[in-house]
Amino acid sequence: AASDVYKRQLLPLIILTWMVIAGQTMAKSAIYGTIVAIVVGIINKDDRMTPSKFVNGLENGGKNCLSIGIACGIAGIISVCITMTGLGGKLITYVVKLSGGNLFIALFLTMICCIILGMGVPTTANYIIMASTCAPILINGMSMHILAANMFVFYFGIVADITPPVALAAYAGAAIAGANPMRTAFNATKLAIAAFIIPYILAYNPAMVLVDTTVVEVVMIAITSLIGMFGLGMALEGYFRGSIPWYLRILSAAGGLCLVYPGTVTDVIGIVVVGAIVVMQILRAKKTLKAA
Repeated sequence: AASDVYKRQLLPLIILTWMVIAGQTMAKSAIYGTIVAIVVGIINKDDRMTPSKFVNGLENGGKNCLSIGIACGIAGIISVCITMTGLGGKLITYVVKLSGGNLFIALFLTMICCIILGMGVPTTANYIIMASTCAPILINGMSMHILAANMFVFYFGIVADITPPVALAAYAGAAIAGANPMRTAFNATKLAIAAFIIPYILAYNPAMVLVDTTVVEVVMIAITSLIGMFGLGMALEGYFRGSIPWYLRILSAAGGLCLVYPGTVTDVIGIVVVGAIVVMQILRAKKTLKAA
């Protein structure tokens, strides 16, 4: 059955993930994951691994490792240069001074640094650069939890791929579609608004990355965040069951941001505002349908 094939194909990934979570070294986890992948390939009747496929797999793996190794090597050079020149310490000092100890301002300034440093950088190298330059700003300067800080900077380092003026991913998509590159980049930024909001949510709510929390708290944060993203989406697109008036778009954005900010009062206000706009739009759509 197809489901059995998918289960077998997922087995190496499950083994790899479990070993990493269990505290095994990355090298050991990768070796065992590779062995399981080979065994699964041998017993897979639909696409059984042959000696030629095995050799081709080793060849492709070697080629992929070369690109990753080069990216990591360059990222290491950048990281050492930043450390040796003291740029990392200066970034922490300047951001903390400019923010005046305000977490939101510090997050915003760190976001700008991440987007600039992440322009045109591959994913692996991107994280190494972000972790060595921007994460210490939040960890040492603002006493943010290390996991939340690393996720925050990594998010915005990757977002640089769709953020003008570089936006390599958006430009690649524009080339395929034959569209205007800069317009595509701005539309990509608009459509990916969640990618700009979610890091702030986890910065204020480390429970989103399962830090010092309970199951109930994680579920509540997930629900309120989803509703908040929905409210922001309505505000940006100006549409839900029909066009949304400009004043309701402003209220929808405000309600979405209330749900992003932690706190029972803000969550209640956000749910009421976004819920009221949804109901109003549904009623307006029904009224328009009856009139037609």
